[in-house]
Amino acid sequence: MPELTTPAPEATGSVRRPSPGRRPSPGRIVAAASRVALADLRTVYTPLTWSVGWLGRIVTQVVFFAIIGLLLDDREALVRLFVGQAVMVAVVEVFMSVASTTWERSTGTLALLVSAPGPLWPVFVGRSLQWIPSGVATSGVALFVVGPFLGVTWTVGAAVAAGLTVLLTACAMYGVALSLAAVVLRGPRWRNIVSNVAHTLVMLVTGVTVPVATWPGWVQALAQTLPMTHGLDGVRALQAGGGPGAVGEPLLWAFLTGAGWFALAALGFTLFGEAGRRDGTIDLDE
Repeated sequence: MPELTTPAPEATGSVRRPSPGRRPSPGRIVAAASRVALADLRTVYTPLTWSVGWLGRIVTQVVFFAIIGLLLDDREALVRLFVGQAVMVAVVEVFMSVASTTWERSTGTLALLVSAPGPLWPVFVGRSLQWIPSGVATSGVALFVVGPFLGVTWTVGAAVAAGLTVLLTACAMYGVALSLAAVVLRGPRWRNIVSNVAHTLVMLVTGVTVPVATWPGWVQALAQTLPMTHGLDGVRALQAGGGPGAVGEPLLWAFLTGAGWFALAALGFTLFGEAGRRDGTIDLDE
């Protein structure tokens, strides 16, 4: 994954301030921060760079893994590898939020956010939301446009349900990424290393390339705490023709584990802000 750098200052847009003496609600803060996120998305990608540069790279990666199944003349392996990689690309993009969270520190606005009257965690929840729709769109193209060329077909109903499952998985894994981002804020220079290592570990342990059952018990237990494990099970069940009963449990676990990670991220951002107010360690440097 290419290293993410801080966007130009003009990309951050403007955020309407609440009236004096009024504490803004978390929902209002998330909405305001999401406008900044969309401005960043327009700066990071143009339609041409997203479709040719980013999407072209990702489709090549997904097809590369699917070819392993073709070389083995094993249709089950082909479908498993293709679906796993196609869902994983949404998570890869969501993990870019680990880097984009630190942009507030490098642009000098973090100290202002910490001193603002509202809670800090909604700022960062909205701050990197741009990666979710981009990641889901990338995954959707891979699954539903490229897939049929490799013999991975979908009914209309299964495609809609799979698209919604990918969206839920990306949102839930966003909580994992934000939990890491809350830690990386204390050492921003590690942002890209942490992001790359983390999504590689997710790919290894959640069943993207090899079944979760092949790992030792403690790794399997770790995999169950990650929403990706359950969301991917749901997408695979839908591709295999499973009905609502086959995907209901995986989706429930993806939602519950994602909620737990969001709570951990909120705690991490809150502790970071409180420490900065208490000892003055928030500065403008990376």
